[in-house]
Amino acid sequence: MSRRVGILISGGGSNMVALVKSMTGDHPARPVLVLSNDPEAGGLAKAEALGVPTAVVDHRPFGKDRAGFEAELDRVLREAGVEIVCLAGFMRILTPGFTGKWAGRMLNIHPSLLPLYKGLHTYARALEAGDAEHGCTVHEVTAELDGGPILGQARIAIDKSDTPESLAARLLPMEHALYPAVLRRYAADDRRPVFLSAGTSALS
Repeated sequence: MSRRVGILISGGGSNMVALVKSMTGDHPARPVLVLSNDPEAGGLAKAEALGVPTAVVDHRPFGKDRAGFEAELDRVLREAGVEIVCLAGFMRILTPGFTGKWAGRMLNIHPSLLPLYKGLHTYARALEAGDAEHGCTVHEVTAELDGGPILGQARIAIDKSDTPESLAARLLPMEHALYPAVLRRYAADDRRPVFLSAGTSALS
C-alpha cells in the first residue's frame, strides 16, 4: 500500500511540484492533498493542474489562536487520510502541540546546511560569513525550529560573484532533487540520509 502524503505550502510551491511529480511508478507514496494557509498561494493552481486535491486553512481568521488554526490543519489532514506531512515552503511556525501529533511523520526542507543558519535569510548569512559552500537540508520536524534528525543534505559551491538571489536560484534545482530522494526513502521506512552535491547522484 502506498503511503498517503500531504504537502503544506504558502507560496508558489516549486518543491511541492517536484515532490508530486516524483511520486509515480514504484514510488512508495502518493500525494493525496496540497494544503495552504494562503488562499492566494500560486501552488494551489499548480497542484490542481497536476490532479492533486487542494485545501486552504487560512490562518488570518484565527488571529492569535494558533491552537485553533492548528486544530483545523490537523482535522483537514486526517480527513484526507494523510500519513506523511511534507512542509514545502509553509511559512507558519508550528507549535509543539501540532508537531507532537505528527512526530516521526513530518518532513521539512530548509535552505541551509543545518545546524547552520536556522531561521530566515540563510543565503545572506552564508555570504556574510564568507562560507565556501551553501546548501539545503531535509529533516524530520520536531518542536525545535529547524531541528530534528537530518535525513539529507545537498551542497553547492559559493561563487565570489554570488548574491543572495543568485545563490537561492542556483540552489533550487538541488532542493528539487534532494526532497524527492529523501521522501522516497522515508516513505519506505528507510532513514539512511541522502547526500547530494552539484553534478553527483544520491550518496548514502
